[in-house]
Amino acid sequence: MQKTKVKTFSATARDLAMLEAVAKYHGLNKSATIASLVRREFWRIFPGGTDRIRPDRGAKVGREE
Repeated sequence: MQKTKVKTFSATARDLAMLEAVAKYHGLNKSATIASLVRREFWRIFPGGTDRIRPDRGAKVGREE
């Protein structure tokens, strides 16, 4: 997977303050916090992955009931 550098970031002062608080709580930088939140949300929405993004080998895949 190729790393990509984000050159810009837009957020309200309040959103940025919330991001900084969450990042500090988890001991991460803002970029890592955003990536972590996106991953968590992705796997919540697509527990079995998508056509292009498959779960890691051996991952426990949740099923909707």
